[in-house]
Amino acid sequence: MSSAYTDLKGKTAIVTGAGKKTGIGYAIARKLAACGVNIVIADIGKQQEDPGQVSTATSGEMEQIAADLSGRFEVEAMAVTLDVTDSASVARMIKETERFEAIHFLVNNAGASFGVPNAVENYDESAWLKTIDVNLHGVFRVSKAVLPVMKKTGGCIINIASRAGKVPPLFNAAYATAKAGVIMLTKAMAKELAGAGIRVNAICPGQIMTDIEKWRFELEAAVFNTTAKEREMEMCKTIPLGRIGDPSEVAALAAFLASDASSYMTGQAINVTGGQLMEL
Repeated sequence: MSSAYTDLKGKTAIVTGAGKKTGIGYAIARKLAACGVNIVIADIGKQQEDPGQVSTATSGEMEQIAADLSGRFEVEAMAVTLDVTDSASVARMIKETERFEAIHFLVNNAGASFGVPNAVENYDESAWLKTIDVNLHGVFRVSKAVLPVMKKTGGCIINIASRAGKVPPLFNAAYATAKAGVIMLTKAMAKELAGAGIRVNAICPGQIMTDIEKWRFELEAAVFNTTAKEREMEMCKTIPLGRIGDPSEVAALAAFLASDASSYMTGQAINVTGGQLMEL
């Protein structure tokens, strides 16, 4: 895949969950900006209230990322506060992005996992529902809001699903169920929107070195009475390429899916797992 897709230059993308420099969303935003795409950094904009969860992006971090992308790649970039569980917040985001003539790309990356690790029989119901709401219903809400704008020009939606949506991990059933739903929603939207010139694909990352992945290793270390590094090494044994992936490797695929190089691809859920998952 090319490092730069010239057909992307001058277009505009919304990337949700892109407010942390250690995350997949930021890596995708940075890659698209490097290709000349104007970027909307859309994230929660406030610190996570639960200290047991992975920290979320603050508005200050988001503004700094937008400024960095704009200065480095000479594109327009803005930060918008977005809560994907709140339809009013989604509507405000769409209103704020009216400064751009069109929205050509939407990357639904925002995600979180609550109440883990837990078996289904012990899962807190509110944590279950919140996990589904963020990861699945959030994709629905944001896509629904963006589509009236995107239909004016055509475009591309990229949903960040997960390997977990195809092969469930232990004690994280809500997240796995939500991501499986994202994969099916991707396929349904691809069928519905093909005639409008909008392609919809999903990316299914495996083990990618983000804050969430590090948090996972720390949780497992506590359960197995070992260290996070040892849990990482055990995980690497299950990956044919023998290492944890980098967010930039997911971003490279996202740029390809946004570009005309993938013009005959829609409704796909593509694995980026180092060979850990070789099934469709």
